[in-house]
Amino acid sequence: MKKMMSVTVALLVGICTVAWAQQKGPAAGKDVFAKDPSADAQQQMYDKPLPEIKGVLSWKTLGEVKPVKQKDKFVPEFAKAVSSLDKKEVKLQGFMMPLDMGEKQQRFILTATPPSCSFCLPGGPEQMVEVQAKSPVKYGFEPILLTGKLAVLKDDPMGLYYRLTDAVITVAK
Repeated sequence: MKKMMSVTVALLVGICTVAWAQQKGPAAGKDVFAKDPSADAQQQMYDKPLPEIKGVLSWKTLGEVKPVKQKDKFVPEFAKAVSSLDKKEVKLQGFMMPLDMGEKQQRFILTATPPSCSFCLPGGPEQMVEVQAKSPVKYGFEPILLTGKLAVLKDDPMGLYYRLTDAVITVAK
């Protein structure tokens, strides 16, 4: 358990560090501590959960999981509604947390809430999905909508609960 936790923490710290490194620094000559007037409006947008969209898998549904102790470790116990989604094609919206350097990402973490701090995780394992996209996706701070095949992970060595493979950007209708 300790080894799995340390690997998970190392992975997530790496994710946050990459995301932080990709953010543009202040422009030359700009006061680093000056308040951006649009920052309050942006923060208010990010404080709200993503709106539910018909036909899109809800983060509330993905949250229907609880850790259960088995021998010397904890494993996820998924609600029937979640388990039934294993190996099914789903649509999912969320915020990208890059795993690699670069403007485009083919493998990244999708989160229910936007990262509000470069050093903080935006939620627990039920609020994150590892994404393996068919083709690279441009990194941005706005929510994205993806379609792909969902894997419900029962004993992932990295501590993840979900993976979306063959993912493609989807346009909301």
